[in-house]
Amino acid sequence: MRTALIVLAAVAVAVVVDLVSGVLVRRVARGRYSWLLEPLRQACRRPATTVLLVGALYYALPPEPGGWQRYLRHAILLVLIAVGAWLVVRALHVAETVAFSRLPSDLATSRRVRRARTQIRPVRRLTVAVVTVLAIGLILITFQPVRLFGVSILTSAGVVGALIGLSARTALGNAFAGIQVAFADGLHVGDVLVVDGEWGRVEEVKLTNVVIRLWDERALILPTTYFTERPFQNWTRDESRVIGKIQIHVDHTADLDDMRREARRLVEASPLWDRDRWVLQMVDATHQTVVVQVQASAADGASAWDLRCDLREGLIGYLRDQHPQWLPRTRSQYQP
Repeated sequence: MRTALIVLAAVAVAVVVDLVSGVLVRRVARGRYSWLLEPLRQACRRPATTVLLVGALYYALPPEPGGWQRYLRHAILLVLIAVGAWLVVRALHVAETVAFSRLPSDLATSRRVRRARTQIRPVRRLTVAVVTVLAIGLILITFQPVRLFGVSILTSAGVVGALIGLSARTALGNAFAGIQVAFADGLHVGDVLVVDGEWGRVEEVKLTNVVIRLWDERALILPTTYFTERPFQNWTRDESRVIGKIQIHVDHTADLDDMRREARRLVEASPLWDRDRWVLQMVDATHQTVVVQVQASAADGASAWDLRCDLREGLIGYLRDQHPQWLPRTRSQYQP
């Protein structure tokens, strides 16, 4: 009878807390904290109610029961630990979602937003992993045969902890590298990178790997340790604008002023050019050709790539149709 009364009281308290919290949230939600309280209540009402019910049922049983009640109380304790971890994880997810919703949505131009998105998600995943490990350790502590194993998980010490760390050294290394990448300010979500000759935009930064969406829509997935151990190019670390360049080999007799006028016409006619800068220069010379380089700026990496392709196609077509004598030629001298 005592157990039934306590459980019924817990059910009543849970219902009252749910109703009162709903009324309070709706009243406060009219003010400045609606963006936080409403999603927090919607996400945590079920785990919070479950924690109240399971906790009441646990404390309703005798502290030192005998027979089957002892196993029931132990099972309820395990459920209570798991539900408590579930509540904390849901709250962390709400914190991440709310933090993202408070940020501007323009990822291409806001470096501050890209840095915040890069740092928030790995921190949330790390805290979820810590909460999960703590819950597993607490559950193991309740079993007498494996209590030391649970203590070693919680304290990260002992022989078992060392063996686990040794067997998972690669995963742990990637996890710590993910935290280092997130806070080292070397790359952010939305940055344009050049890695192993491939360029693409950072789509996601995880604890163990970084996902890069390449220019041809392929997904390049690299471990986070790659970005702490090897060099890479970041075209948009300080700003989203990218300067693209093309190189064309032409004959020594080519008139660069004429090519510069045509390049200017092509650049100014392109909607991909951001109206900031462009230049045509001779950057190299060989015994057979000279190397002409055209540089033009664009708003982002994708626009810079398309602008480079358009300029290359336009200049080659201009040389082929208007000045074929300026195309590279191989000269030979005959002496009788």
